[in-house]
Amino acid sequence: MSNMSDYLELKVLDHTLGTTAYTAPTVYLALYTTMPTDSTAGTEVASGVGYARQAVAFDAASSGSAANSAVETFGPNTTTNWGTVTGAALVDSGTIGAGNVLYYKAFSSSRAVVIGDKIEFAAGSITVSID
Repeated sequence: MSNMSDYLELKVLDHTLGTTAYTAPTVYLALYTTMPTDSTAGTEVASGVGYARQAVAFDAASSGSAANSAVETFGPNTTTNWGTVTGAALVDSGTIGAGNVLYYKAFSSSRAVVIGDKIEFAAGSITVSID
């Protein structure tokens, strides 16, 4: 996930230039049916369908990137179809539809999530880099 939102870009600039301190948030992984952009929130999988954001931890950055330190699992979906998931984002709130997008990335191929499905990310598979 190398796409950084406008929100986070401003926070990093302010923090590193000494204008305003930025407190590191708890980071959550969210799934999207319409991807966010630098300045828009996108459309997240809806609440009430057995979906919830997942808290995600990262190893310390090295060689320009950082990766998730544990497996992240959504599902299995037990209530209703989630729609076609097109990508994911790291956000600063555990509440669906709340908070700010930090980083985002579209999947190389979208996936329809139906009852019984789960989406899983192996440890080390969610990487964030800044160049």
